Amino acid sequence: MKQLKVTLYSKYSRMGASSRLRSLQYVPVLEQQGIEVQVRERFSDAYLKARYGGNLLALGKQVWRSYWQRIVQLSRKDEYDVVWLEGELFPKLPYWFESMLRRTATPYVADYDDALFHNYDMARNPLVRYALGRKIDKVMQHAACVIAGNGYLAARATQAGAKRVEIIPTVVDHRRYAVVTHGERAQPVIGWIGSPSTQKYLLDIRDALRQVCAKHDARLLLVGASAQMGEQLAGIPIEIVPWSEASEAASIARMDIGVMPLIDGPWERGKCGYKLIQYMACGLPVVASPVGVNTDIVQHGTSGFLAADTIAWQESLARLVLDVSLRRRMGRSGRERVEHEYCLEVQAPRLAEVLRSVGIGGVSRRDGAAMA
Repeated sequence: MKQLKVTLYSKYSRMGASSRLRSLQYVPVLEQQGIEVQVRERFSDAYLKARYGGNLLALGKQVWRSYWQRIVQLSRKDEYDVVWLEGELFPKLPYWFESMLRRTATPYVADYDDALFHNYDMARNPLVRYALGRKIDKVMQHAACVIAGNGYLAARATQAGAKRVEIIPTVVDHRRYAVVTHGERAQPVIGWIGSPSTQKYLLDIRDALRQVCAKHDARLLLVGASAQMGEQLAGIPIEIVPWSEASEAASIARMDIGVMPLIDGPWERGKCGYKLIQYMACGLPVVASPVGVNTDIVQHGTSGFLAADTIAWQESLARLVLDVSLRRRMGRSGRERVEHEYCLEVQAPRLAEVLRSVGIGGVSRRDGAAMA
């Protein structure tokens, strides 16, 4: 089988969750299948540290540096069969830059795990809506294939006129996650994992968390949240630990229940439910808002509960805190679901097939162009 050469224009390094999960974790597996991937990240670890640390001066410098780095990347004349694009080349800049991909003989695959188009078509600034409102639609339209993390994103790609759309969910390498052994403990742990950009959703279930923790002597473990969440969730026994790729699985294994609250908005409908899959990989029961892909991932009453309001959140959490056998049963069901659908082992061959099928077509087109 001919080796396929792919250039990946990722958003981040491994420190960025979206790139780590949607593309970078696949690279070693793809190489085993004869697909060589050259990674060209846009934003470095330094950018993410400045962003999450609130250092605006450092953040501005990193943005300019990253844009210049991408221009240099695009100027290279490497030989490759497929371009694998995470979302867009340059945020907040016109489609003209992405159109350069279209003008080459090399086909590109565009991957989406968030509703990036809503950054533009729902922007408050009317000039942004006018200039960039259809930018992502154009990227989707001219891609050889759009890979979407869920049905909401796939529907947008189809509406945009994409030639081919494939849904590949965000997944985990389930072998990295030890299955929790549920048993009685003095203080059950309700857990959440994420980043400072998503911790705001916890405030929507603050009352339910406070009531359950007070009534049933439970506590809250937050992985990756900022220290300020301790103040915003005052009255709840809380522990906040930093996130790292090396420790995330062990941190989740300290939990008894995993939660994923969301509001029901357009941006949230585009999310891919990764934290739910992480919890389930550890054999945790989950409680989630019935928004977007959450309703596909969580089998209500089997692997967890979908809770639409404060009362539902309170009742669902209380049931799980009080019933060890229920936690054990739901956790086992969730782990089985991950092993059969939401793991690297299952989805990597599908991604490899997409890249290879697009690359084979691209090779023939380039050969034809050279002969003309």
